[in-house]
Amino acid sequence: MKGNIDSYKCLHATGRERTRFNEVPNYQEGLYQLENQCYAWMVPNGSWGESNAGLIVGNGESLLVDTLWDAKYTKEMLQSMESLVQEAPLKYVVNTHADGDHYWGNELVKDLDIITTQASLEEMVAVKPKSMVLFGRLGKWMSMLKVFGNAQAGHWFQQMVKPYDFHLVQQTPAKRSFQGELDLDVGGRKVRLIEVGPAHTQGDLIVHVPDARLVYTADILFIGSTPVMWAGPIENWFKALDTIQALDAETIVPGHGPITDHDGVEWVRSYWKFVQEKVEACFKEGMSAPQAAHAIVLSDDFAQSPFANWNSPERMMTNAHTLYRHLQGRKDHPKVPELIGIMRKQALLAHKLPNAQPASIRKK
Repeated sequence: MKGNIDSYKCLHATGRERTRFNEVPNYQEGLYQLENQCYAWMVPNGSWGESNAGLIVGNGESLLVDTLWDAKYTKEMLQSMESLVQEAPLKYVVNTHADGDHYWGNELVKDLDIITTQASLEEMVAVKPKSMVLFGRLGKWMSMLKVFGNAQAGHWFQQMVKPYDFHLVQQTPAKRSFQGELDLDVGGRKVRLIEVGPAHTQGDLIVHVPDARLVYTADILFIGSTPVMWAGPIENWFKALDTIQALDAETIVPGHGPITDHDGVEWVRSYWKFVQEKVEACFKEGMSAPQAAHAIVLSDDFAQSPFANWNSPERMMTNAHTLYRHLQGRKDHPKVPELIGIMRKQALLAHKLPNAQPASIRKK
């Protein structure tokens, strides 16, 4: 069956028996062979930084779709690909957006032609890797405060970044950018870069390989893991899902979670329709964004939905805040203090969901 990760061969497995967050993996971590000389680096179970990447091999040259959140994990991925790129060396790197878990390993491929969207490049320059170091330090400081939920929030902050080493990350943004669409010739193969943001972030793009009927969607799709909307508007996300469906791909590699097909696209669409309806209702009732997030995630409707079993359901907090900004007519984006406040509220919501994954970030 196309779109089922079990139908694809894992060429190189890391052999890890636990995920970054000490969970039982739902599938093997490693390099999978897809269609027509295309590959996917898959990281279970799709939580924070557990991101996927891709490799497209042509005649004499190859293209890498995304690097990972730090140099350690990126190096491991690149080593697994060495035999595949010996006769088709990497020429291009495409960063699908500016979140660090999709480009902070760029320092290891800095001599290649690194491409992203113009909006993504602007975000790359603005956000520094040291921000995640400071995020962890803030969590440690908060953990020493035993009032107002700070110990719980601090634990969540620290555990979120614990699996990664951001101290030595050398920020390496893309070298060139585009707007709209860009077609590349990768060793005689057409590869389409299609801008679909702002949605998840300001500059999202997807990578379409027509001759393999394959698309790498990056974080427009989270499968079995809760999507997070940093930018929006939500209408753009629906348009991005429409774009993916129109490509008629048989195999779809999401940014987080297992390989999927068109059913996976519809799962994500259903989530956003549910969120949009519930958040707009809360907004009309005069609730604040944090009140809305709590009311939705702790409701019977949510508990009975498939989304309740997705990784990190507390991301509803960020999603509610983003939708509220749009409903209020705001076009600005949160500055660091506001963003830290949202993440703190998200951490506190996480502790009201003790049975959700990843369990390690929820203080017992």
